[in-house]
Amino acid sequence: MTNETPVVFVVDDDISVRESLELLIGSAGWQPGIFGSAMEFLAQPRMAVPNCLILDVNLPELNGLDLQQLIAAERTETPIIFVTGYGDIPTSVKAIKAGAAEFLTKPFREDVMLSAIEHALKRSRAALSSQSDLEVLRQRYASLSRREQQVLSFVVSGLMNKQIAFELGISEITVKAHRGQMTRKMHAKSLPDLVTMAATLGINH
Repeated sequence: MTNETPVVFVVDDDISVRESLELLIGSAGWQPGIFGSAMEFLAQPRMAVPNCLILDVNLPELNGLDLQQLIAAERTETPIIFVTGYGDIPTSVKAIKAGAAEFLTKPFREDVMLSAIEHALKRSRAALSSQSDLEVLRQRYASLSRREQQVLSFVVSGLMNKQIAFELGISEITVKAHRGQMTRKMHAKSLPDLVTMAATLGINH
């Protein structure tokens, strides 16, 4: 297994389900991560590789839906495939609305599970890519001087160079110089490009 091998986590208190899924995951070329409880899973660090979680709804202590609520916001790179032996429509609807990738009733067919995992890992790759892009953008913004950050804020709010110069009490030529430096450091190709970057970073004036 390489460092980039996708990891498929399983949280299920039924040892026979854990063992069968471990074999299935391994045979497909992914790395299994097997746990008997939600607390065991939470003790594991986040993964920087594509990953997903096969999660039993009915678990002792912390159940599957509770675990989903805990990790939904901070682990967007870990889509959840719910499995249950007691499937009911309200529970499945609640899980899907909260972002679950799939909801399967035991016993499930191997091909259906493999397809669900493939779909979840695709979502995970997209989430990891977005996180990486955002971090690059944050680093570029952090490289700007305070004045360049001010110019960026005014530019994306729609002000012209002359208006920015007035707001900052500097010459228009100086604004142009800061704007050029700022655009270069942000790797922006156009004004719409800058506006999109600022929106992504949550910058508004």
